[in-house]
Amino acid sequence: MDYRYIAIEGNIGSGKTTLAERLAAHYNAKLILEQFADNPFLAKFYEEPGRYAFPLELAFLADRYNQLKSILPNRDIFQDTIVSDYMFTKTKLFARINLQEDEYELFQRMADIIKINLPKPDLLIYLHAPIHKLKENIAKRGRPFEQKIEAEYLEKVQQAYQQYLKQEEVKVLMIETDKANFLDDDHFRQLTGFLDKDYAFDSYFLAIR
Repeated sequence: MDYRYIAIEGNIGSGKTTLAERLAAHYNAKLILEQFADNPFLAKFYEEPGRYAFPLELAFLADRYNQLKSILPNRDIFQDTIVSDYMFTKTKLFARINLQEDEYELFQRMADIIKINLPKPDLLIYLHAPIHKLKENIAKRGRPFEQKIEAEYLEKVQQAYQQYLKQEEVKVLMIETDKANFLDDDHFRQLTGFLDKDYAFDSYFLAIR
């Protein structure tokens, strides 16, 4: 497997962390997991979005940048493969949804300034699931502050990712996760088998069966 920096993205509840953990263990890679639980504004945002959206997104911006800048430019030559369950660009995607126009313009300027110091992933694995599946997964993992997330909000996030994938220059492997379960060894082998062959592509849809 020739990819040295793999980022996994997708909507809330799409299974990013589960897959990142398995891939990192399989390839003996450095694992980067988003520290969302450390954000003091997250639970408050779901209760009062208008009041806490801006501090929420600023906190995520700072946390993601500090975490990635401390790891990505300083890769260990003996363990230089990195798997992350997020990419820095998601900062702007969620801010676009959650912030007012004037807030977003300021936020975008700040994000663009610090983004230039971070490398893009060699491969972005995008996990796509229908909204009803996302709702099932969110309910199953049982985080209290997520239980009030509405289907309409998930649809906005879905659309933001789809728009990003159409315009961003990054190598993308898209996987439909409605029937895929990466805790299943057979499903996981289908993915690693594809990654190990290192096909040449800009955008590819992998059907896990």
